[in-house]
Parts: sequence; C-alpha cells; structure tokens
Amino acid sequence: MTTTDPASMTAPVSSAPPPGPAAPTVGSGLLRSALRGHASGVAVLTAATPAGPAGVTITSFTSVSAEPALVSFALAESSSTWSKIKDCRRFGIQLLSAAQRDVAERFAAVGVDRFAPPTRWRTGPHGVPLLDDCLAWLVCARHHQLRLGDHQLTVCSVEHVRTGSLGDSLVHLHGALRSAPGTPPSSESSER
Repeated sequence: MTTTDPASMTAPVSSAPPPGPAAPTVGSGLLRSALRGHASGVAVLTAATPAGPAGVTITSFTSVSAEPALVSFALAESSSTWSKIKDCRRFGIQLLSAAQRDVAERFAAVGVDRFAPPTRWRTGPHGVPLLDDCLAWLVCARHHQLRLGDHQLTVCSVEHVRTGSLGDSLVHLHGALRSAPGTPPSSESSER
C-alpha cells in the first residue's frame, strides 16, 4: 500500500485566462432588501482637508488584516464627503456607542456643519479630527484605493488606536440605528 503525504500535494496551477467583464448582477433594490437583516457597525470617518475638517457616517468599515494592521471603508463616488477627502492621506475612524445615535445622524445629514456644536471633537495625531466619547478611535494612513462599481474602496494602515469606555455598540439593522450589546460574554459562556 502506497501513501502520499498530503503536505506534498499541491493544487494544479490554472492556465485559464483572467476573468473577463463582470457577469450581470442582481438589482440594487434586491441586494439592499436581502442585506437589511445584516447588522453593520456604525462609525464616523473623518479627515483634515484644506477647507477644514470633513466627516461622514459609514457602515462599510471593516477589519482587513491584523498583521499588518489594515482596515477598510467604502464611500460612493457621488458622496459630497468623498469629493472633500479623496486626496487625504490620513483618516480618523470613530467606532460609535449606542449613546451616539445623534452623532451618527448628524454626520449622515446633508447641508449641515457636522463639526459645529453640539459636536465635540479635538485634533488628533497628524491633524486628524477625532470625535469625543467613542468606543474606539483609529488613525490610519491610506494604503491602497480601488474603484469598485460606484464606490471607492480604501484600505488603510492603522497607525494609532485608542479605546474608550466599554458600552453598547451602535449598529445599522433593518434600516434603522440600533443598540447592540457591547458587554463581552463571560468566560464561562464563551467556553461552551
């Protein structure tokens, strides 16, 4: 009987040509309807621009890699905020608590000065504007940017992290902002 060491087996290398144009996709309404039940964390993206601080509420923030520390966000090219921050090299990402629903709504509103009172903020590393009282803050440098559909996907290297007080997270679910428990499970229940 002959045995083969699984570690010595390799997958065949494909000689297929690179993929062509994308196949037709489902409509945006159908996709949005399907994703309404998927909770997305709510964050505020900020940047220092020549015209002053800029920021917007995002639900597209995600961790990409722990080593090296990379995160990403996506913004529509039609976003008025994208036109302000597209040339910025550094960004602030604020993870919002459930108590910051008003902040999320203000940074999603059109035609308002998002940094005017009652917004409380300060200047962080590299001049990046950072909001007060968040669950966590990240200051990031642009690592890579890619146009995908009608959005710009930006991958960033995390240069600074600060955590705030523990609390419930703010999420977007079923078309509304909601609270998600932020208390870590006890070690007893996490071992089950």
